[in-house]
Amino acid sequence: MIQVYTQQSKGNQWLEFHQNSYPVFACILGFTSTGLIPGISAAGATPEDRKYTAIADAEFLVKGVQSHYQHPLPPLTKGVSPVFITRAILEALNIPIYLFNAGLPLSPSVPNFNLKGITANCLTTGKALPLTVIHHLFQQGLQWGEKIAKKYPNSYLILSECVVGGTTTALAILTGLGFNAIGKVNSSHSHCNHQQKWSIVQSGLTKAGFYPVFRPINPFSLVAAVGDPMQIVAAGMAITASHKMGVILSGGTQMLAVYALIKAIVKNFQKHANLDQIIVGTTRWVVEDSTGDTIGLAKMISGVPLLGTQLSFAESFYPQLSAYEQGFVKEGVGSGGCAIAASLSYQWNQEKLLRTIESILSARKDCEY
Repeated sequence: MIQVYTQQSKGNQWLEFHQNSYPVFACILGFTSTGLIPGISAAGATPEDRKYTAIADAEFLVKGVQSHYQHPLPPLTKGVSPVFITRAILEALNIPIYLFNAGLPLSPSVPNFNLKGITANCLTTGKALPLTVIHHLFQQGLQWGEKIAKKYPNSYLILSECVVGGTTTALAILTGLGFNAIGKVNSSHSHCNHQQKWSIVQSGLTKAGFYPVFRPINPFSLVAAVGDPMQIVAAGMAITASHKMGVILSGGTQMLAVYALIKAIVKNFQKHANLDQIIVGTTRWVVEDSTGDTIGLAKMISGVPLLGTQLSFAESFYPQLSAYEQGFVKEGVGSGGCAIAASLSYQWNQEKLLRTIESILSARKDCEY
């Protein structure tokens, strides 16, 4: 149920080392006005919907199926939010949950840790976030990574995200760090909108003075120019957590960008990270997306083990799930990392995963969502 796509030896060693450990789950919520650009994302049918996607996902993640929600999950063009996958696994396995507000337009209606960040401006401005906020959020990430590792020393951390428009800010970070990532990133669309993403990224990097890239870039300045609040928190959290526990950066393109950011921070500022403890874990829908090149991107970044759950919805009775097999949604809110953990630590097979995920859709059949 788990395939290692890059750095096979390191990836298999990570799996072997952690197979008798149990996970703790953290999700970093953030917002960038990049996500409001028409057509940029399918994580919400309209720009107004997308403004509250992370807040709605957080509520469902914690509460599960309810008859009413303060912030209902926004309708999607096709499919259903990946939070259904994540919630089903976390609920069934009683995995500890940590939610972090790195910068949202509204506070979530469920318990969370407010990191005192702010929402990011559209990356086209070249001024997404103040540098002081980036440094503050990085310190928050460092502190929380250390806290979680200290509390769960024999566990591993599923470190996830929820940021609409985040694959576009990921492209901006990767490009700014010197990677030719054009045409390689993924999206929640069935066919990735590469040209739109690149036009947006090129505009923001140019305004910030980072494009064309002819010189080394301070990674903190880069995130301040064209990033989102999740990225720098995730980098800090993974760095310190990796000293004492394994870390699954749970996501596709966005977490490959975070891994690249970690490497840049370690190189530029001599921060210590145990990179052998950090992997990127996602879904096969991301890795096998023919409109992107996740494996090529991972190889380009170098040194990162890319793993994918082999979870399939091909035999699901629910069209909302079978849409994943058509290329819609693909990943998000730690769904890939949670599925990997279910197979690694609890020996769940395809049937168990599918049955558990379908049960939560069945339970909400008559509920508002």
